[in-house]
Amino acid sequence: MARTLVMDQGARQVQRRTVLLLSVAQVFGGLGTGSTVSIGSILAVELSGSSAWAGSVATVMTLGAAAAALPLASLAERRGRRAGQVAGLSAALAGAVLMVLAVATGLFVLLVVGSAGIGIGTAATLQARFAAVDLAAPEHRGRALSTVVWAVTVGAVAGPNLIQPGTAVGTALGLPPIAGPFVISGAGLLIAAVLLFAGLRPDPLLLARRLAAANNAATAERGSGAPSTTPAAGTAPEGAEMEGAQPEGSPPARTQPAAAAARGSLDRGLRAIRSSRMALLAVAGVVAAHAVMVGVMSMTPLHLQHLVEGPGPHAGHIAEGDVLVIIGFTISLHIAGMFALSPVMGWLTDRAGRIETIMIGFALLIAAVAVAGFGQASTGAVAAGLVLLGMGWSAATISGSTLLAESVGQDARVAVQGVSDMLMGAAGALGGAVSGLVLGFAGYLGLNLLGGTIGAAVLAAAVVTRTSHRRSAAA
Repeated sequence: MARTLVMDQGARQVQRRTVLLLSVAQVFGGLGTGSTVSIGSILAVELSGSSAWAGSVATVMTLGAAAAALPLASLAERRGRRAGQVAGLSAALAGAVLMVLAVATGLFVLLVVGSAGIGIGTAATLQARFAAVDLAAPEHRGRALSTVVWAVTVGAVAGPNLIQPGTAVGTALGLPPIAGPFVISGAGLLIAAVLLFAGLRPDPLLLARRLAAANNAATAERGSGAPSTTPAAGTAPEGAEMEGAQPEGSPPARTQPAAAAARGSLDRGLRAIRSSRMALLAVAGVVAAHAVMVGVMSMTPLHLQHLVEGPGPHAGHIAEGDVLVIIGFTISLHIAGMFALSPVMGWLTDRAGRIETIMIGFALLIAAVAVAGFGQASTGAVAAGLVLLGMGWSAATISGSTLLAESVGQDARVAVQGVSDMLMGAAGALGGAVSGLVLGFAGYLGLNLLGGTIGAAVLAAAVVTRTSHRRSAAA
């Protein structure tokens, strides 16, 4: 009994340290995404020479996140959360360097490849929220997950506002001024990667597996009447069969190729999701919220540029720096909406319920596209809509991610999380790609109305699922 208490206390201490470390790393890691989102569409038009490529940066970023989700999850499954996080942040650091080179050389292809690297870092940032719940108590999962999501606020909100001081950095380094924000982003990503590489020990996922195996062994021994030999926290019981661990003295397991491991994770994840109605709703909520958010947000800087500068031969009468400040401020408000109220969304998830908070999230998304779309002629209305859009994404993502973690077994949980993030990234990529076409044909209002239609469909599905679940419980 005393040793079990020591294990519980040790796990709680590791959990607190893990959440703190992940939160600090998220602050620095969020700088890269914020800068890329703010000026990516403008750089794409400038370097490519065509407005048709305006959505390419957001599309490639989300495609990179989607493509990296399963490999990073497979890496975490085999070697722990630390390996997956450091690998993703390292790819983002390389992406930031390529973005600087793209601006310096004027090569559009470097901008595209650099965006993919930033996208891989986004996938790692998203998976950090799952690392926060590996050791969390069930009643605190929403709060732990939302704490790490909230920590992105500082870096992600600061990122767009680094455009102005970043130009001074670029000039000081002899680079084009617009390359400066990416230099600052790269420094932040480097700090985040070093923090997690040095500090995320013991690994929360591997420790959670060891504790689960130790508890199962202790339960079996008590049931058989044998004396308990529960090991200390952080050690596996002798002979325990755990994924990612081998009994002492056994020959080393052959490492699966990364592609095969990813395919295996995809198959297991999809089977687990299909077997649970709650998991299906959770994935639908997270994926749809991300698609709507990326689609509207990625075209907003271009819409604001046209709105502020105005059409016709006198376009550009407002200084380019002022336009960038307006865009950066608006995107900062949007990202603040995404992350600043995350603790509130986590509290709602734990107190009001997972499905109920998903419904709140999509109600906010519908309100957001209504305000931004019908108020498209006002920068204030667009900014208010973007704030609501971020809040809706936050509520849907936090509650959906928490529901997903609880809807499948431990053996399939990491694979399911990887599949969810892959689909989330793919939906965001589709949203970013389609948004440019919709903006061209139907305008900013049409783009927002399309997002509202998607949100209404998922909200209806959540209501039906909640009603059916309550009827089943009553029966």
